[in-house]
Amino acid sequence: MTDITLTHLYTYPIKSCGSLSHKEIALDARGPLWDRRWMVTDGDGKVITQRELPAMALIQPRFENGNLALTAPNMPEICVPLGREAGEIWRVEVWDDICAAWDEGEEFADWFSDYLHVDARLVRMADGFVRAVDPDYAPPNTPVGFADGYPILIVSDASLDELNRRLIERDKPPVPISRFRPNIVVTGASAFAEDNWDAVQIGDVTLDVVKPCARCVLTSVDQLTGTVPDTAEPLATLNTFRKQNNKVMFAQNAIHRAPGTLRVGEQLKLL
Repeated sequence: MTDITLTHLYTYPIKSCGSLSHKEIALDARGPLWDRRWMVTDGDGKVITQRELPAMALIQPRFENGNLALTAPNMPEICVPLGREAGEIWRVEVWDDICAAWDEGEEFADWFSDYLHVDARLVRMADGFVRAVDPDYAPPNTPVGFADGYPILIVSDASLDELNRRLIERDKPPVPISRFRPNIVVTGASAFAEDNWDAVQIGDVTLDVVKPCARCVLTSVDQLTGTVPDTAEPLATLNTFRKQNNKVMFAQNAIHRAPGTLRVGEQLKLL
């Protein structure tokens, strides 16, 4: 069997905003460190994503000097302090979950509102709050941040290659892996091999591979331009061969059994 190697690691500190690439990343109880610990909401506390506002893709985070620094086109840089005292608890809504969060304040609300041209606020998941993964797929009270539902998304680069082969057959341009916003990308596995994994070990981290990821229109957003080149693709092509229960599946959701560290170059072992 060919060696399966972890080749790329990504996190998304603010849900639906830009990504960070890592050589290694620590996992805490909620998943990759700082991954989707913040999100943007409207004035009523409901999540805002690229589904409605593709330009969110161009809000680029980076960690620097104890801050989360943010840039966006035609906007001044702004820095969110990582260390902060517990603030007033806000009730915010991400899909069907009500979560406890800290509002990051008026300066950040104004910045996001000015850039996105909507009433927007930046919130951070409160330290003590547990947003639980669906108990049908995880032990009770397994925590997750503001990710759609699971701490980690894993995919084989061969799966993307197969999708792109079919896109090209349909006279459509290929798409990069960034359209699918994974945490872990591996090489050496066959296309969609991850569909058949139950548990894997990468270095000192054991992951339970629990559920295929249903995809939405966010996959049509070009993450480099914050635009939608084709409203139909790649979902239309995925729909021809990856449909399951009226949903289109690509990549697998996973849950880590304990904190640890993931590193690019480590081998993936099937358990």
